[in-house]
Amino acid sequence: MPESKRRKPKGRPQTAGTATAVKAKDPSPTWYVVVMAGLMIAGVLLVLLRFVFQWDQMVMIGGLLAIAAGFLMTTNYR
Repeated sequence: MPESKRRKPKGRPQTAGTATAVKAKDPSPTWYVVVMAGLMIAGVLLVLLRFVFQWDQMVMIGGLLAIAAGFLMTTNYR
């Protein structure tokens, strides 16, 4: 009985053992981590202080924006 031909995988072309090296990115500097954590902590404190001392609504919005900025910084953290 004849053997069936093997199917080639679709998508990327087959190369015989030539893999390109991917350059690893450098880790994030220390100041980046400090600013990221500081924004999130300061934001939480602003939101809590707004309710404890019954401050203006803008304090809470500022705190939420600081938390959001800290979380956006986590997307670039290496």
